[in-house]
Amino acid sequence: MKNTRKIIGNVLYGIVFTTLLVMIVMVISSRASGGEPELFGYQFKTVLSGSMEPTFKTGSIIVVEKVDDTKSLKKDDVITFRQDEKNIVTHRIIEVIKQGDSVLYKTQGDNNEDADTNPVIDGNVVAKYSGISIPFIGYFFKYASTPMGTALLLIIPGLFLLGYAAWTIRLAIKEIEHKVKNNNIVDSAEKTVS
Repeated sequence: MKNTRKIIGNVLYGIVFTTLLVMIVMVISSRASGGEPELFGYQFKTVLSGSMEPTFKTGSIIVVEKVDDTKSLKKDDVITFRQDEKNIVTHRIIEVIKQGDSVLYKTQGDNNEDADTNPVIDGNVVAKYSGISIPFIGYFFKYASTPMGTALLLIIPGLFLLGYAAWTIRLAIKEIEHKVKNNNIVDSAEKTVS
């Protein structure tokens, strides 16, 4: 029972620690680059509108990967592209239009009735949706990218780790005290017998 509890505690600690570490790295990398978090060549984009529901919901994080050949995309691919200087959008390709050396993509959000007004030039394609979506985490990342959110993301895990370290030290001291007490009882019993 004691060993099982210890194993479960260690596994939970490992999961929480790893998750917090990954989140900290992602938020710090996004703050340093001034863009979206990136990990192992994949970018994490926050979904801010419902235009692609039910494929992914508002507040989700979607994982996108950089596209090396932006002219090779096909109908039904979900792409992330620059709509203008400030806005990046993720929509589905509904038509591929080839014009000489360049390729245009007609796009539409899955939840939108009409196609996007302007076709996307292949040079404006930023990434392609990898098929991975994590619901609700986008709200966390959006908040974590603010100065207050970043500070909390660094302080709270630190407090958790300090609390866990204190708890572990307390358990170790209790175990040592228990062993010393048992050894004293055994020693005292042996002296009484002899």
